[in-house]
Amino acid sequence: MKTGLSRGISRRRLIQYGAAAATVVAAPHLSRAADRPAVTHGVQSGDISADGGVVWARADRPSQMLVEVSTTESFRDVRALPPIAALPESDFTAKMLLENLPAGQDIFYRIKFRDLSHPDISGEAVTGRFRTAPADRRNVSFVWGGDVAGQGWGINPEDGGMVSFSTMRKHRPDFLIHSGDTIYADGVFPAEVKLSDGKVWKNLLIPEKTKVAETTEEFRAAHKYNFLDDNVRAFNAEVPIFVQWDDHEVTNNWSASKQLPAAYKVRDINLLAARASRAFHEMYPLRESITEPGRVYRTINYGPHLDVFMLDERSYRGPNGANLQETYGPDAYFLGPDQLAWLKRSLANSRATWKVIASDMPLSLIVYDDYASKKGSEAFAQGDGPPRGRELEIADLLTFIKASHINNTVWLTADVHYAAAHFYNPDKAQFQDFTPFWEFVAGPLHAGTGSQNELDNTFGPEVKFAKAAPAGVILSPSDNMQFFGHVQIEGATGQMTITLRDRTDAALWSTKLDPESI
Repeated sequence: MKTGLSRGISRRRLIQYGAAAATVVAAPHLSRAADRPAVTHGVQSGDISADGGVVWARADRPSQMLVEVSTTESFRDVRALPPIAALPESDFTAKMLLENLPAGQDIFYRIKFRDLSHPDISGEAVTGRFRTAPADRRNVSFVWGGDVAGQGWGINPEDGGMVSFSTMRKHRPDFLIHSGDTIYADGVFPAEVKLSDGKVWKNLLIPEKTKVAETTEEFRAAHKYNFLDDNVRAFNAEVPIFVQWDDHEVTNNWSASKQLPAAYKVRDINLLAARASRAFHEMYPLRESITEPGRVYRTINYGPHLDVFMLDERSYRGPNGANLQETYGPDAYFLGPDQLAWLKRSLANSRATWKVIASDMPLSLIVYDDYASKKGSEAFAQGDGPPRGRELEIADLLTFIKASHINNTVWLTADVHYAAAHFYNPDKAQFQDFTPFWEFVAGPLHAGTGSQNELDNTFGPEVKFAKAAPAGVILSPSDNMQFFGHVQIEGATGQMTITLRDRTDAALWSTKLDPESI
């Protein structure tokens, strides 16, 4: 086994955030024999590269996070890293960027907290693991999906909790791409829901999930609620997360023009989004941007076969509206000019076999801003015809990809609460200046299953597979129509296999893609 930790971890970085400090509550007197600081919501790792990644944990009081790292499960060659603070300002969360680890190596870490006021009192350690990205062309396996704890479906212990996470963990993936809607901040949980078969769904409840999230503390609580699930914590300890956000981290279909419903006492959508963003960044192991704190879009290089481009289709979009602009301007922004330029530049510079574009919304499924009236556009698509509105960005990007001879792009997404495979065929498209590509849709991981969306023919999508609820019906997680995608890349050939699965692990549909030369 390689023991590259002998080179040491040359530096560490605590990722901190600017924002108003939370109220500091004085710690009670501690018994030296009891009441030790605890890891409250498990451990996480994320944004793994060939030489490191981010680890995360949360304490129950002002503490110092103590991290030990090893290349052996026994921690025989353990290295202890200098402590970092977990303070009320970040809800006692802390994360550390580990660097200069060996490539393609199983890394084991354990985290405990030391009481800030009583340095001789430490809690029990919680252990996690991840594997650094390869430097050689080895096999790569990962899963993706989105949409967790939506439509009133929370943690039901009698149904096994958030079962999809247990199912995904059995595949021992290298990482999860979480495609957004990590929480439903606008979703309120009833205590019970009567199901169509006469059974009763019983939600585990916390006070913060009996109303919409408006304060920073309530947004934080929505994330922490998911971490109460045994399946989620076990998954997080073993599988790194590459996370992005969508609308429900703030509220349904939010943009700068959002008019908040009566349930909200906070009437300022920008204030609500700022609080939600802070909670989101505190609760996940993202690598944070130094130049733009709070940025979500980023590139994750995962060895010679794979680069992942994580998009942010919320922070820079124009207002949700008819989406019919014929020229590109602020009202038609979705990625926005800066992010679009970054994506073009990053794709052009990529030398990986596969370029996976992780989009929190699908390209050609029509998502209405107001489903009751079927008005307004929440996503890229707005109906058949030439590119208009937000589709202008996609037309520009696809033309660039073709002109720059960028091969092997694959789009992965979620959001619409069903599973699908779309092949984009320029021969069937209204706009034809692009090379064919695939888009795969997976989710929900744990939420209501929806029916199939209308398709927009601008970019020529062909539905090769879809599994959804009947029209007008929302199914519960216990109906087992919870979906995730599994991607496997063969090291020797670079062939990519994409399989869509349900929470029972049934393989619903699969295809193999051979890479074109780059």
